[in-house]
Amino acid sequence: MTIRSIGIVPDMQISTLSQAYANGLKPSELIAKIIPLLAAEDCSPANDDSHQVWISRFDDSVLLEMAKHLDGKDPASLPLYGIPFAIKDNIDVVGLPTTAACPAFAYQPDKNAFVVQKLIDAGAIPLGKANLDQFATGLNGTRSPYGVAKNSINADYISGGSSSGSALAVALGLASFSLGTDTAGSGRVPAAFNALVGVKPSCGLLSASGVVPACRTLDCVSIFTLTPSDAEIVLNVAAGFDHSDAYCQHFEHTTQKAINIIGVPRADQLKFFGDHDYAALFKQATLAAQAKKFQVVEIDFQPFIDAANLLYAGPWVAERYQVIAELLASKPEEVLPVIRHIVEPAQYISAAQTFKAFYQLAEYKRQCDAILASVDAILTPTAGTIYTVGQMQANPLALNSNLGYYTNFMNLLDYSALAIPAGQRADGLPFGVTFFAQAGRDWDLLEVAKRW
Repeated sequence: MTIRSIGIVPDMQISTLSQAYANGLKPSELIAKIIPLLAAEDCSPANDDSHQVWISRFDDSVLLEMAKHLDGKDPASLPLYGIPFAIKDNIDVVGLPTTAACPAFAYQPDKNAFVVQKLIDAGAIPLGKANLDQFATGLNGTRSPYGVAKNSINADYISGGSSSGSALAVALGLASFSLGTDTAGSGRVPAAFNALVGVKPSCGLLSASGVVPACRTLDCVSIFTLTPSDAEIVLNVAAGFDHSDAYCQHFEHTTQKAINIIGVPRADQLKFFGDHDYAALFKQATLAAQAKKFQVVEIDFQPFIDAANLLYAGPWVAERYQVIAELLASKPEEVLPVIRHIVEPAQYISAAQTFKAFYQLAEYKRQCDAILASVDAILTPTAGTIYTVGQMQANPLALNSNLGYYTNFMNLLDYSALAIPAGQRADGLPFGVTFFAQAGRDWDLLEVAKRW
């Protein structure tokens, strides 16, 4: 991981910064050290060295003013005192435009997204808006008119998406945590490709008020951090019921039951798309689980695969269409061709087709729930392989589909999930695994990650 040293702290973990603040460091001193690093990662075609992280940022003077406002407060009084964070640019932040990676769609929000406001109230400092696959449609990070988001370890490779810039801001040491969104894997795949922890919360655990929808019935605000403990701190602050979000739900912010029995897909149902390193790393992960005294059992993964295939082959694409229908009608050229190819056919999906898919999903849900009930959680690769930017741009639809093999079913089936690092290939690119369980078990999964 390419973490830039800022001199006054060894890393950007929340625990590290909190200790530094307790020892006398001021937020304004930290932000002053970070500011020179931010511009180097702005989205700019002229900057070949940039990972293309930021679509927009707060002015330096604004960041310093936010930090100075905290300087005189007791660090112990706020759970995220002076902690810098990044926000995916489909989530509203007052003072910066929301673009969803489409300049023609951009607007100026008049209030912060519900979850952003909770984090700011807890002392966190928002740095700026991060790059993404346009309208959060993609798992690769190459689908943005603001620039291709490059992997933090090897810039020839994809960063993962759609929450590409959010993951990069943390992986590059610019922010302690970030907000993304996850509908089909956008909060997990970038975590895997940049050696981060990625929280895909239960649907409705975090409010989506102030978030540009991808599929409104499935969208989750996700969290990227460096460690499971940091993820727990942020989740504790960010989670909370919001009456203004019709899909927000009440959940207990606590552990429920220890996870000891781990299901893994049968060997014949695993796919690594020719990536022998990833295959070997997942085998090592299952052995590591056994070494940590988890009981590992094989499960039938086929119903989960079948459910995943509904996401883009079924009527849920119509949710993406209705968000940008007006733009497609008036200025279709402003939407990237690959996004138009995915979304435009959805306008012809009938109500009869929709209900047929709903019935099919209900059947898969019954099957998958029964399988999940036989174990405490299920462990899979987060992605079966990683691609170069060139490979992805040459074959954007098929390769993106490959990236969603282990992720696309998650929100359709209403599960909680947590992606964590689990080794690296011989070339240094990271590998990650995902644990998932029933909705509401987010804190149980964090305990597994800490034990891991």
